[in-house]
Amino acid sequence: MSGGGGGSGPLPYSMRDVDGRGAYNNAKFRHRSRLKMASQALFTNSSKYQCGKFTVGKFLSLLMVSGVIYLLVHKSSDGFVSGELHEKVGNTHTKKDFPKIRTFWRKPPRLPPRLPPNEIYRNNSLLLQSPQSEWTLRQKKVKEAFEHAWSGYRNYAMGYDELMPLTRRGIDGLGGLGATVVDSLDTAIIMGADDVVSEASKWIEDNLMKKLSEKGQVNLFETTIRVLGGLLSAYHLSGGDKARGDSGIPMTSKRANPERLLEVSKDLADRLLLAFTSSPTAIPLSDVVLRDRTAHAAPDGLSSTSEATTLQLEYSYLSTISGDPKYDLEAMKVLEHMRTLPTVEGLVPIYINPSSGQFSGENIRLGSRGDSYYEYLLKVWVQQERYRDTSLKYLFEMYTEAMKGVKHLLVRKTIPNGLVFVGELPYGRNSGFSPKMDHLVCFLPGTLALGATKGITKKKALENHLLTAEDIDNLQLAEDLAKTCVEMYFVTSTGLAPEIAYFHIEGNSEGGPDGGNKSSQYVNDIIIKPLDRHNLLRPETVESLFVLYRITEDPKYREWGWQIFQAFEKYTRVDSGGYTSLDDVTSLPPPRRDKMETFFLGETLKYLYLLFGESNILPLDKYVFNTEAHPLPIIQSAQQISHSV
Repeated sequence: MSGGGGGSGPLPYSMRDVDGRGAYNNAKFRHRSRLKMASQALFTNSSKYQCGKFTVGKFLSLLMVSGVIYLLVHKSSDGFVSGELHEKVGNTHTKKDFPKIRTFWRKPPRLPPRLPPNEIYRNNSLLLQSPQSEWTLRQKKVKEAFEHAWSGYRNYAMGYDELMPLTRRGIDGLGGLGATVVDSLDTAIIMGADDVVSEASKWIEDNLMKKLSEKGQVNLFETTIRVLGGLLSAYHLSGGDKARGDSGIPMTSKRANPERLLEVSKDLADRLLLAFTSSPTAIPLSDVVLRDRTAHAAPDGLSSTSEATTLQLEYSYLSTISGDPKYDLEAMKVLEHMRTLPTVEGLVPIYINPSSGQFSGENIRLGSRGDSYYEYLLKVWVQQERYRDTSLKYLFEMYTEAMKGVKHLLVRKTIPNGLVFVGELPYGRNSGFSPKMDHLVCFLPGTLALGATKGITKKKALENHLLTAEDIDNLQLAEDLAKTCVEMYFVTSTGLAPEIAYFHIEGNSEGGPDGGNKSSQYVNDIIIKPLDRHNLLRPETVESLFVLYRITEDPKYREWGWQIFQAFEKYTRVDSGGYTSLDDVTSLPPPRRDKMETFFLGETLKYLYLLFGESNILPLDKYVFNTEAHPLPIIQSAQQISHSV
């Protein structure tokens, strides 16, 4: 979007002369005439006296009177009367005519007015950017929140997967690999939180390799996106692949030991690879026993579609930096197999059977168990720049078809106020539509925006004629969905979103309680059922706000993010350290759940920090974020990976 700072703006055309100098020159001529007349009068009166009678005192008096007249006339024309006219037009002329005295008497410039937050949406041209210092301060607040979250974890749960901040203890819910440590490391590097970088990297170097040989069962998907993804991102940001300069992160910030990070990454990936090689099909098994180097399916024999298909960014990058293609080859077999399966206008069921390689059931949704399948269709294609138009072109085609299916089958509007949302087909396309949307679906606005411009700004894409009609349509859908995701926050008593929302639509009798904020315009559009009122500190909405701000440059996304951050601070911060999930966002005060998810440090606070920062930090045309917000560089040159057609 076109930008502009605050202030008075250029002069209207009617106030200018054709030679471009206008009223300023007319005023200057009149004031010089007055000065000349005053000087002539003084000179005439004094000429009555002969030179011998003209005393030193009279000379000084004449000089003083002349100076006062000059200053009054000069200030009137340049400083006090003309005001804004002087600011916009006068500088070049005054410097030419009065090079020394003009500078000495120069009036301080007038600052643009500060508008309240609600004015931002009324005049984007004036407020494309808030004062830089304001966003710097807000970014600093996010860093302070991250350090507060880390302090609670370090003091009460170091080495455990997650912190229980209310009871001040740790818990292992993700296999016992210290998931919060690894998930937080690249966030700390990005923020320049040097103490956290030192503490986290030391723990990894001293403990993680040992834990890999001792621990039991872990989930392939969760361990890949959080632990392996975190290790690989920290490796890159610590200069491991010599390409950190593109990140925009100051080279003076604290780093981890990249050699050790790569060593641990390969050890972990070798163990996780058993999930792929032990499966009778291209679909990996869901769980791995690390110490035994074995893998097995879930108790029901099924894998989540999203979990099986959200692994490729990490393993492809590991093959790139290690020189060993085995990781990439195994992971890419999954997407190559998905290419052969039947879909519903590009949409797929949320379960798949690794024994048969076929889908199970007909439940279609973009929430849990379905979400990141669509995300990685796009992001794997984005990551492998060299193969976008050749062997991996099919991924973008699958993504494009799926987004058409979303718009045709899943997108609806609420009544009475027309919020756009994405629903579900719990029993397939031939059954009823459910007006239910998980907060997880709020990843989609960011993905749609990234797919439209491929990471560059909308303005640049339009200037270079890079956007198709479908791209523009997807960008509009992205902005509409982001609005809905934000209103899921603002409609509640706490200003924090529930895990799941339902929506009023025409012809559907779905009913239920509202979010509690009676002043919200959308209080009658959004339904929040009692079992869905919890908040887990999730990142998906602020992730999309970050991407949309980078691409559209619209400041409202920053302002929305700031309001969400303030709500987190008000209701989830624990004084002794850490932040806690909530049981009910519609109640005041909200009951607390006593858990800080690893993704609050790895994703939520990272995206907020980047949202409030400069756009040259981790630019979206140079980096792709995995589904746990770990940035990995786009592979732009011929490297070790080789994809078959």
